[in-house]
Amino acid sequence: MNVKTRVRLGAAVGAAALGLGIMAPVASADPATPTDYRVLAGAGSDTTQDVVNGLGESIDGGTLIASYDATGSSTVKTRAANCALTRPNGSSAGINALNSSIDAATGCLDFARSSRGPAAAGTDLTWIPFAQDRVTVAVRGDSPLNANLNLTTAQLKSIYECTLTSLNGVPLTPLLPQAGSGTLTFFLGEIGNPVVGACVGTMQEHNGVQLDTAGDIAPYSVSQYNAQVSGAVNDRHGATVLGKVNGGAFSRDVYNVVPTAKLNDATIDATFTGSDSKVCAETDVIEFYGFTTIANCGATVLKGER
Repeated sequence: MNVKTRVRLGAAVGAAALGLGIMAPVASADPATPTDYRVLAGAGSDTTQDVVNGLGESIDGGTLIASYDATGSSTVKTRAANCALTRPNGSSAGINALNSSIDAATGCLDFARSSRGPAAAGTDLTWIPFAQDRVTVAVRGDSPLNANLNLTTAQLKSIYECTLTSLNGVPLTPLLPQAGSGTLTFFLGEIGNPVVGACVGTMQEHNGVQLDTAGDIAPYSVSQYNAQVSGAVNDRHGATVLGKVNGGAFSRDVYNVVPTAKLNDATIDATFTGSDSKVCAETDVIEFYGFTTIANCGATVLKGER
């Protein structure tokens, strides 16, 4: 079986958010000009890039939050001087870049977008939830795999260990998101942390265009899928449809990660913390991008190192 390595095909394309008075992010939703640095800079998760871009355009007239896409140019510049960074592609990459900014005391990043919780114990960083997502698996709608697809976690573990190699008579090509993806970490944890086999290929997360053969199967954010299909963001679901896992999908909170030492900073506090924060108040924006609002929006109890 050939192992496929894919790259993301294209960035977000603008679309009007009718009835909400906001605009969906436009193609490469980094701030529009190189000098549009704004007050807070963040990067990381592909899953939440579009919703945080939308929040950035909606809050304080687009002057507060600069959110840099997971893909695009090789570097991003987040401050006027000495802040050209390798673009973080995924939650783990964003968190690592935030830690590097803290360690070097550069202030180049103020937060990281993350679709996973902490990966190591500690108190240096705080994961602040703002919405809920679900994760399931995607296959092509024109594939025999699509026949009422409902897999168990045990089946998925076997698929990604390359011991279950076909379904419905179709040889499988399991795919996982790129290294640094929070969805990668979350999904593997939910299916029992398989020892990933040599049959598994790589794709840019939530890009259904890259499922291009009948046996392709990959984890997919339900929120991203719904936003793509509805036209809230660039429709890159391609020919994919969503299946079920154990009759449903895995639920997860999504986060903005900040240095714990900055929780008392007036701007960080007003933007992210508490149910009355500027982010948590934007329920229409959060729901427009396919996510579900949560009662614990803005909580600051979840801490870790990376």
